[in-house]
Amino acid sequence: MSKIYNPILRGFNPDPSIIRVGEDYYIATSTFEWFPGVQIHHSRDLKNWTLCCRPLNRLSQLNLIGNPDSCGVWAPCLSYDQGTFYLVYSNVRSFDGVWKDTPNYLVTTQEISGEWSDPVFLGSYGFDASLFHDEDGKKWYTSLIVDHRKGKLFGGIILQEYDSARQQLVGPVHHIFEGSELGITEGPHLYKRRGYYYLLTAEGGTEYGHAVSLARSKAITGPYELHPDNPILTAREHPAHPLQKAGHADLLHTADNQWYAVFLVGRPLRQRGRCPLGRETAIARMIWKEDDWLYLEGRDKLPPLDILALADPNTESPEAPRLFVHHTDFDEEELDLHFQSLRIPITEDWCTLKERPGFCRLYGQESLSSFHRQSLIARRLQHFHVDAATALTFLPNSFQQMAGLVCYYNTSHWYYLYMSGEKAEGQTSLQISCCDHFAYSEIFDPPIALNGATRLYLKVKIDREHLQFYYALQEGQWQPVGPVLDGSRLSDDYIQEGSDRYRPAFTGAFIGLCCQDLSGQRLYADFDWLEYVERNGP
Repeated sequence: MSKIYNPILRGFNPDPSIIRVGEDYYIATSTFEWFPGVQIHHSRDLKNWTLCCRPLNRLSQLNLIGNPDSCGVWAPCLSYDQGTFYLVYSNVRSFDGVWKDTPNYLVTTQEISGEWSDPVFLGSYGFDASLFHDEDGKKWYTSLIVDHRKGKLFGGIILQEYDSARQQLVGPVHHIFEGSELGITEGPHLYKRRGYYYLLTAEGGTEYGHAVSLARSKAITGPYELHPDNPILTAREHPAHPLQKAGHADLLHTADNQWYAVFLVGRPLRQRGRCPLGRETAIARMIWKEDDWLYLEGRDKLPPLDILALADPNTESPEAPRLFVHHTDFDEEELDLHFQSLRIPITEDWCTLKERPGFCRLYGQESLSSFHRQSLIARRLQHFHVDAATALTFLPNSFQQMAGLVCYYNTSHWYYLYMSGEKAEGQTSLQISCCDHFAYSEIFDPPIALNGATRLYLKVKIDREHLQFYYALQEGQWQPVGPVLDGSRLSDDYIQEGSDRYRPAFTGAFIGLCCQDLSGQRLYADFDWLEYVERNGP
């Protein structure tokens, strides 16, 4: 039997929520300020996963414009009951300060890759909300409650009934769990087995103290008793383990009565170091013991590097992961599903594949520091060793007009290799700009003259924390440009360690194509292709 290697969803796929519908498995993960909202991956064997949809693809479902970095869609909960898929999600509007604005919504569909409904507003008690479908037909909403008093923030877990007919929460709010000594109790999910309600939570914070806690009760409203060997899964006491930050889990019960947990992990470059791939999704086998408590299969609580895969005669599974290649020529009528935009829908008025067939045309909008309307499409960095390249045609006539290849974390942390205009008409130049904790800098003074060139090839080579840009005037004739840069700065850990106060940082590094026109003339740039190739590292 083959193995499943962790993580199963690589590169910025945190807060997994998993379901089984017949022979199909689906995992939903958080997307924060990236649009469309919520990634859903599909599998038949728990090993090979394919991105199948992003359900929040309309402004009526998800308006992220103006949301701060690492706000937006937090911790979606995917569930299924009586032929209907349910998706609960937060659209966090603010988190930088005493009060947190955390509205939560519910959308539904009968076809997971089809159109999802407009949202039903549920409430703003807190974030990490979920929906539990009980055996008696009742539906229960649970979430963390935000307590702003005396800087507390995490006020325990609440429960309230959801009325499907009235499409609203009804009845009393029950405070069912105050958490364990690990603190920072969030990410609640409810399950029922053999007369017990089980409450799974994330505790210890979504960093190196992260853990999965379990409690149970005979009544859904509590009181809940804590697992005798809590937490049930964590790497908090093992800093050398390759999979760190293990927590925020969800449980899966298969048709053959097997139990699994999916949960987020991080893979640091150094022990307890930075994780530029962001928080990823891993899987582990779980077992029920005679005491009716759930345990991680194995001798310890550590997230496993691999597990045995399901036997599926219809799936050909390689024994080890293959090197990943993603090449898009922009020849299709719709943009490749791997791409997302920042905060706004990808619409014809700023991103079109039709005006110049075979090219992606981006009309320049706002700067890389904007929380509103950027012309940027990007895909996740999912591997430690990557080459990514593009071909660009651009005719700028001003230094305010820029287009190129960006390595992006958020509005205050990025590296940008771009073509721009100069004072002399028809002259173009090449520059690398950087942003680090809101401090903007340019690598060259003056920029590299391109002598009027309008077609340019741009590439970035990433080897763990080392990031090197290249350019070429003729295809394949690559020249390194600028110094080797520190790619580990594009990580949650760097943003948090370098700030004088806490700032949300929960995403991961992206490689993208973008165009800015700060003059407001909306000059466009044409991108011929984008290639992303995983390499074997040293």
